[in-house]
Amino acid sequence: MLRGLATVSFYADDHAAATRWYTEMLGIEPYFTRPGYAEFRIGDYQHELGVIDRRYAPPGAAGPGGAIVYWHTDDLQGTLDRLKSLGAKEFEPLTERGPGFVTASVVDPFGNVLGVMTNVHYLEVLGS
Repeated sequence: MLRGLATVSFYADDHAAATRWYTEMLGIEPYFTRPGYAEFRIGDYQHELGVIDRRYAPPGAAGPGGAIVYWHTDDLQGTLDRLKSLGAKEFEPLTERGPGFVTASVVDPFGNVLGVMTNVHYLEVLGS
């Protein structure tokens, strides 16, 4: 059901400072930016790290050091239905983030936030 890590999102009150810090720490520039959002490709499989302005965080999702890991899935609605059938509770409903990017998240029965998404970039990397 889960095919691979799609995006790890870190939230920051000062997005510009966080983007600069991650650029320096990773030693690479973000490959994609827009106001309040920067994405880096990292690791052997080019996993995505998103640095995001905290104002875009789902309510209650991002305390100090908070992160939501999103896993790519081919059937987002089916995956959500399955997670809920196993006792997960909706945290954030299906939310279109842009062309080819739809996210949702649930809280598993143990209190962890699990993000799932459809992500065109994941499929591009998989195909290469």
